[in-house]
Amino acid sequence: MTCDLFIGARLHSSWSLRGWLMFARFGLPVRTHLLDIYGPGKTAAMAPLAPARLVPVIRTPSGTVVGDTFAIAETLAELYPEAGLWPEGPAERALARWLVAEMHSGFSALRGECPMDLRHAYDAPPPSEAVLADLARLERLWDAAPGPGPWLFGAYSLADVFYAPVATRITTWNLPVSDRARAYVAAHLSCPAFRQWRAEGLAEPTRITDYDTDLPTRPWPG
Repeated sequence: MTCDLFIGARLHSSWSLRGWLMFARFGLPVRTHLLDIYGPGKTAAMAPLAPARLVPVIRTPSGTVVGDTFAIAETLAELYPEAGLWPEGPAERALARWLVAEMHSGFSALRGECPMDLRHAYDAPPPSEAVLADLARLERLWDAAPGPGPWLFGAYSLADVFYAPVATRITTWNLPVSDRARAYVAAHLSCPAFRQWRAEGLAEPTRITDYDTDLPTRPWPG
């Protein structure tokens, strides 16, 4: 029972990273397909997956097309209930869904001003007040999770999947966070599945330069 997962460029498509981690971190069978969503071929690449217009998208073993990462997450939780995608306890599941939903719909300043770029780690200037407010909210939500670390709910869950790209943004743009938050970021960066994703992204033949800047760079951690 294998799904098909359709993704964009690994170094920059934060939502694709989330979609892929849902499979990779929980050992779910998948065939991954890289689509050209940054060039003129985007419309043709997405046409077979209509009405989806953004990646990631999955096609379930029964042939159902599902877009939007929250919908994909719930679909996979139903298809593979034994995989433990959500925390086991009802209170923890409720909180995890809340954290996922707020990440899914919020943090517009962080998303807009600090795009995901797994190629670079910049010596960036201090962020805007709007980004600082988003970072404060992130830490408030992370502190509400019971842990113990390194993951939000003890065992890795969908909540961690949805915050993985945030960890990369904090790293790429050298964003100021607490030591506890930085430890959570480090757990994401050292995760073998994430390291595989980044390595495959660096090996992709097409380089996306839209996010390149003239800022000085630092070595990528690890």
